Amino acid sequence: MILVTGATGTIGSEVVRQLTARGDKVRALTRDPAKARVPSGVEVVRGDYLDPASLEGAMAGVTAAFLLGAPGPDSRHDQALVAAAGVAGVHRLVKLSAIGTGDPDVGPSGEWHVPGEQAVRDSGTEWTILRPSSFASNTLSWAPAVRQGEPVPNMTGDGLSGVIDPRDVSEVAARILVDGGHAGRTYTLTGPEAISVPGQATVLASVLGRAIATRDLSPEETRDHLLTVWGFDDDQAEGILAGTAFVRGGGNAVVTEDVPQVLGRPARSYREWALDHRAAFTGE
Repeated sequence: MILVTGATGTIGSEVVRQLTARGDKVRALTRDPAKARVPSGVEVVRGDYLDPASLEGAMAGVTAAFLLGAPGPDSRHDQALVAAAGVAGVHRLVKLSAIGTGDPDVGPSGEWHVPGEQAVRDSGTEWTILRPSSFASNTLSWAPAVRQGEPVPNMTGDGLSGVIDPRDVSEVAARILVDGGHAGRTYTLTGPEAISVPGQATVLASVLGRAIATRDLSPEETRDHLLTVWGFDDDQAEGILAGTAFVRGGGNAVVTEDVPQVLGRPARSYREWALDHRAAFTGE
């Protein structure tokens, strides 16, 4: 039995789908099982890090667990899950972290996953940590502007990132959860190239066959965008705001071979992602 936390989100839902497609037994952890939409055969259980008994029940009989916490300074989610996994005797943990974790130059967001990573390392079980770069799916927030012919917001200037298709992150997680062989490893997951927001806009424009302009946001506009469009709270927005400055200054121009190493194939490019999600920007 494999437990997937964050099972209704971008990464977690795809981990559930991929594991189910392989025929693996999957248990999906969510705070509200009634709202969960999962493939047939997936067991859905309630769990909340403020209720340790619920987590211990969710971990019962589990051999491997995927740990996913919401971005932000509250690390209790990961720590509670690791503690419950220890009680249940879970053999393997895969923790979703973020690129740049532990780097002081990233700002506050660089510390968000440090306690969770340390809890996993100290768990006494087989563990792997995944640190993905910026998700290609972040540009789905551009869809309304693209459909209306308006410039898309640019929070990071010409700063480059190894933008990754979140499906690759999920596939790496699913592979490690099932196959193992990656104990004690920390993988930095990126796409095959470093690309800026204007570069992504150019690629998307070529896919859609229409011009897409970008509009640079000031720090104040960026903060407002994070609060109103992305739905982050004040602490999350402040942490990410510092992170955008790190990207703008070239700190995130990182490309690794970790995805090909785990999956045995090249990582998907932003163009591949855009081609597969073209309808989201056209409304077709």
